[in-house]
Amino acid sequence: MTTPAPAPDPAPLSPLRLWSGRVLSVLPVLMFLMSAGMKISHSPQVVGMFSGHLGYPEAMLGALAALELACTALYALPRTSVLGAVLLTGYLGGAISTHVRVGDAFVAPLVLGLLVWGGLYLREPRLSALLPLRTAGSSR
Repeated sequence: MTTPAPAPDPAPLSPLRLWSGRVLSVLPVLMFLMSAGMKISHSPQVVGMFSGHLGYPEAMLGALAALELACTALYALPRTSVLGAVLLTGYLGGAISTHVRVGDAFVAPLVLGLLVWGGLYLREPRLSALLPLRTAGSSR
């Protein structure tokens, strides 16, 4: 019985690609931190929007803020960034669903999700090996 050979390590990233990915990844992290901070603050404007317009109970603000912070922390740490991106995608799916339900524009959470995955794609070589983008010259 033979064991399969380990997969080869992906090619190292260029410094430009790595830093582009880091910069793109910082943008959603800052947005999620700001969003969680607003939920934790329980300001009248946030409570009014959350309870009145979106239709969620005020008691959910703290739990959603904790969920946002936990998923963002997982995304920000390189070792767990893929898991964090998957969890943030689920969170943003709920945000998009909520905005569609009340008739609001859902572009902001959609763009945030694209930034999460775009930044991760640029800074995570295993992800780019899993999802290779083809160039015009490639035959397959």
